[in-house]
Amino acid sequence: MATGLLLGGFTANAQLIDEKNVTVTMDLQPILQLDMSTTTQLDFVFDEIDDYYAGITQYGATILKVSSSVSFDLYAVGRSTAGTRFWDQQIAYGVGAGIANIPMSCVELRQNTANAATTGFAGGVAADYSAAFGAVGTPTATNSLYVAAGGGLALPTAADKYIAGHNGVADFIGGGSYLTATGTLAGTNNYYYSMDYRIVPGLPAVFPNASTNIALGFEDIVTANAPGDYAAPGVYTMYVQYILLENQ
Repeated sequence: MATGLLLGGFTANAQLIDEKNVTVTMDLQPILQLDMSTTTQLDFVFDEIDDYYAGITQYGATILKVSSSVSFDLYAVGRSTAGTRFWDQQIAYGVGAGIANIPMSCVELRQNTANAATTGFAGGVAADYSAAFGAVGTPTATNSLYVAAGGGLALPTAADKYIAGHNGVADFIGGGSYLTATGTLAGTNNYYYSMDYRIVPGLPAVFPNASTNIALGFEDIVTANAPGDYAAPGVYTMYVQYILLENQ
């Protein structure tokens, strides 16, 4: 008699599996980068009567290039080593009368690209420095450099000028870079700014366009002192500080 073995009756369909995980971490650090191309020092030498009356303009003296991974604001502020609103007097010419406290806001700026984050504020206050320089002989503070109270770094208020963005969380320029944005030469690039500078002492030298804040009125020498006063001859220095900060 033959004996047989019958193997059957079930099917092996279970699949063996072994799993291991790798954790991937991404750290997106905020980046704010401001590149500035300019001469080491901008010299305004007033040695002709015409220069006093018409002023001196330096075109495209500073180029600002922004790259940012976050929304940002950009503004300029006048600074002095003395920490006041006035220029530092380095050299005085003669011993005659004159006012040595020349407001830093007499420096006028003009940017080639308008501030895209703002459309103007109540009272017609300029939001940036994109307006053309005013006519000589007609005092205007439209392009007057922002100077913080006490000569510090306080943020410009809603009535002051920014180059890009503005005071408040709703007004800003979104992240981006001059390396990828278009319109650089056409003056429509929100990350590329060419800055002009102008100083008009006037005759006599009272700096009629000086104002820390349009809402506060002019800060020329006549307003700050007695009528008939004028700037004392000499060598004065100050610096313009450009500040790029994350919008808050």
